[in-house]
Amino acid sequence: MNNGQKDKVSTIHISTKKAISRRTVLKGTGAALALPMLDAMTPAFAQSPAPVHRFQTVYIPNGMAMEYWSPATVGRDFEVTPVLEPLSKYRDRMLLLSGLNANWNIAHAGAGGSFLTGITQGGRNETEILADISVDQLLADKLGQETQVASLELSMDAPALAGACTANLSCVYTHTLSWRGPTEPLPTEHNPRAVFERLFGDSGSTTKKARELRLNQQSSILDAVLDRLSGLESKLGAGDRHLVRSYTESVRDIERRIQKAEEQIDLDLPELAQPAGVPPIFEDHMQIMQDLQVLALQTDLTRVITFMMSKEQSPRPYPQIDVPDAHHPLSHHNNVPELVERMSKINTYHVGLFSNYLDKLAATPEGDSTLLDNMTILYGGGLSNSTAHSGTNLPVFLVGGGAGWLKGGEHIHYSNKPTMADLHLSLMAKFGLHVDKLGGSTGPISI
Repeated sequence: MNNGQKDKVSTIHISTKKAISRRTVLKGTGAALALPMLDAMTPAFAQSPAPVHRFQTVYIPNGMAMEYWSPATVGRDFEVTPVLEPLSKYRDRMLLLSGLNANWNIAHAGAGGSFLTGITQGGRNETEILADISVDQLLADKLGQETQVASLELSMDAPALAGACTANLSCVYTHTLSWRGPTEPLPTEHNPRAVFERLFGDSGSTTKKARELRLNQQSSILDAVLDRLSGLESKLGAGDRHLVRSYTESVRDIERRIQKAEEQIDLDLPELAQPAGVPPIFEDHMQIMQDLQVLALQTDLTRVITFMMSKEQSPRPYPQIDVPDAHHPLSHHNNVPELVERMSKINTYHVGLFSNYLDKLAATPEGDSTLLDNMTILYGGGLSNSTAHSGTNLPVFLVGGGAGWLKGGEHIHYSNKPTMADLHLSLMAKFGLHVDKLGGSTGPISI
C-alpha cells in the first residue's frame, strides 16, 4: 500500500481506558466497513450502554385469508392460527392486534398509501401525488441523527412511481410506504447490489460498463480494509474477535452471492431484463435482502427500515408452494373456500419467510441481548378481506423486544375502531417521539 492509499484509510486507537466509538468505521478507497457492537466499545469500568431501539415495518400485499389468520380468543391464551404457525416459537414475543382500521380505504392504493402515513385521502388521479410524512420518516428524523443512513426503503419488486396502477391512481401508492412529505414519496430499492454499495461502498455508477468492471475485479469491500481489520482484531478480546470474524464472513458471503447473481443474470439468463444483483430465484433474493438488513442494523448504519414483501396488486405466482396462481387475481377469490385456502398458503409462506428473518435477528448478539431484543417490528398489510378490498380489522402484529417495552404473548382486540394512525402515535411514543397528530389519527391507543 502506498502513502496515498494509507492516507485514505482510517486508524483505530484502542486503550484500556477509552472505548472504541460505537460508530467506528474502517475505511479504504471506495469502501467503508462499520463494526457491530463490541465489548471493546464500552470501557471495563463503565456501565452497559442503553440499548439501541430500532423500528422496522414488514409489509405484505393483496390482503389476508382472515379465516386462517384471526385467533378466536383474546388475551394471553390466544391460539396460534394456521397462517401464524411459522411464528409459533416467537409467540411470547408477539403482540397481535385486531380491530385496527385503515385510514384511507380505497382499493390497493389506500392500503399502501395510508399504511404508514395515516392519510384519509390521497391523489385523485394518475398525476396527482399527495400523501403526508410517514411514521418511519418521522422516526428517521429522530433516530437518524445517530446513524450514517437515516432509513432504508426496500422491496422485493422494482419501483414504479409513475403511471396508473389502481382506481386510476398513481402507482406511487402501491410501490412505496414511505413519504418525506405530502408530495415526496421515497422510492424503494430492490437491487441487493445497490443496497450493499449504499451501506459499504460506492462504485459511483450503475452502468453496464461499471458492473462488468466489478465482476472482473478480484478485490472486495473487505479487501479494501483488510489490513485495518487485522490490526483491529489483534487488539480485541477473544469474544470480540469471534464476533468480528463472524460479521466479516457474513459481509463476504453476501458479496459472493451478489456477484454470483450478477454472473447468472449476465451469462445464464440474458433474456431476463433484470438489474444486476437481483437473483432470478425469489428465495435467494429474499435471503440476500434479509441479510443486508441484518448487517445494516447490526452495524448501526441505520435504525429505521421499511421492507415490502411485495407491492400491492403483485401478480407474483408461488409455484414453489403449489400455488401457480398469480397473487393479485387469486386475492379476488369471491370467498370461494378452496381459493381462500390457496390464498392462505401464500400468507403462510410470507410469514415463514419473515420467521427466517427473526431467526437471524435473534441469533445476532448485541451486548447482553440480541438485535431482536432491541427492535420493534410492525408486520402486516393494508387490506384484510381482499375480495372486498376491506380496510377493516387489518392483519397486523408487533414483534421483538422493543428495547424493553414490548413484552408480547398477547392478542389485543380494539372494539372502538381505532385506525393505523392511532397505533403509530403510540409507537412513536415508545421511541420518545410525541406527535399530536398523524394523518387521520384521533389519539394514541394502549399497546
